[in-house]
Amino acid sequence: MVESALVALHCSECGTALSPDALHGTCPRCGGVLLARYDLEGARRTFHPDALSTRPRTLWRYAELLPVRDPRHRITLGEGGTPLLPAPRLARSLGLERLWLKDESRNPTGSFKARGLAVAVSRARELGTHAVALPSAGNAAAALSAYAARAGLPAYVFVPADAPPMTVRECLTYGARVFRVRGLITDCGRILRRLAPERGWTDLSTLREPYRAEGKKTMGFELVEQLGWRVPDVVVYPAGGGTGIVGMWKAFAELEGLGLLDGQRPRLVIVQPTGCAPLVRAFASGADRAMAWEEARTVAAGLRVPATIGDRLVLEAVRRSGGTAVAVDDPALLEGMELLARTEGLLVSPEAGATVAALRHLRESGWLSGGDEVVLFLTGNGLKHPELLPANEPVPVLDPDDPSSLERSVASEVERPSG
Repeated sequence: MVESALVALHCSECGTALSPDALHGTCPRCGGVLLARYDLEGARRTFHPDALSTRPRTLWRYAELLPVRDPRHRITLGEGGTPLLPAPRLARSLGLERLWLKDESRNPTGSFKARGLAVAVSRARELGTHAVALPSAGNAAAALSAYAARAGLPAYVFVPADAPPMTVRECLTYGARVFRVRGLITDCGRILRRLAPERGWTDLSTLREPYRAEGKKTMGFELVEQLGWRVPDVVVYPAGGGTGIVGMWKAFAELEGLGLLDGQRPRLVIVQPTGCAPLVRAFASGADRAMAWEEARTVAAGLRVPATIGDRLVLEAVRRSGGTAVAVDDPALLEGMELLARTEGLLVSPEAGATVAALRHLRESGWLSGGDEVVLFLTGNGLKHPELLPANEPVPVLDPDDPSSLERSVASEVERPSG
């Protein structure tokens, strides 16, 4: 059985080293984000393409560089192994030659959040937690609820009062205790941080513990492996809290340390809505930190994150990669959802639609050339957002006993443009 090469946790701000074999949140010295460190030399013995090719296609195939030591605690619902799909029709419409779609909506609970919560819940259970909790805009709450149920742990989730109704129903169905909060995800977090210590809950908030990023980094491992152990020119990613960017940048560094990448990294593009774009604003101004966004508004609930503890790490990764940050408005991201559905047959979340809108902007501005190889990360499933799907299109009702009505209805449909 493959063993974890985990050796320590270290603070991304002050460098403090901590034992990984106890439950930790943020750095006890400075409050910075804690990151897991591995014995890469030791991992080299088993972490290589030939060995990986024989393993099941879940994220646990990368067990050497994941933090769970005892395989009995590796909780799984089949997360990871999501397809990397060519997108020829969408590419042609945007003047690109090579465009890929990393479809994270195929994960359990319908979003990329399954990766981070699979690993975080597994590690929390291994370290003896009795209950888990987090604040969420929606998808993370659903993922936590599912994995806590799988692990046999109580789950407590705090979501904005206007969180997508389907997500709230999901959480309740999995048996989680759901609290709706008047405010945004940051308000949910403030309440949780007040309650969790006194109730003995393990707080799995974004980047306020070390292991969700470890699950998210497997997106980077998979992408490189699916492309034949190389990277694309550009990765476009919708960023709320930014854990995925932090994780993938870490994944590329670890693969480089293992000798599986030659130092090349993709240019990272983060996308946020114009109604809540703290990271984009900070990037444009040259700031290392992102000021909290006032009066955040967007239909993309997963991107309505006014502030994140990982701001410096996200901005550093984007800048070091030679990437950029783009803000798109709600009509554009909804149009991106529709364009993906009509050109490539993928019904995605508004957050994923934002990547298409950003791609169009980058192409029109000249930041992207037609020859660049680009990967869009589609982070969620559109079926979770029935309120955003077309509802006013006239749909004919046919009467099988009225041939003339049937003929008229079908004829009118044939004459309608297909879009």
